Amino acid sequence: MLIKIKAFPGSKKDKVIKKKDNNFEVKVKEKPLKGRANKAVLILLASYFNLPLNKIKIVRGFKQKNKIIELIGE
Repeated sequence: MLIKIKAFPGSKKDKVIKKKDNNFEVKVKEKPLKGRANKAVLILLASYFNLPLNKIKIVRGFKQKNKIIELIGE
């Protein structure tokens, strides 16, 4: 399953907000340096969807706020 997210790195709290069926806002404390924010987004989504980390990957938008994430096995 593919979901669209808008990432907000450098936020005060880690949080996942569902906007529509497959649209989410993901707020993470990590700054967008050396992929740390992307890693934090994946960890937070893995927890939210109750999936192992190796079942979630970024398909598009590695360096943008708008990303497409693939949930494998969902």
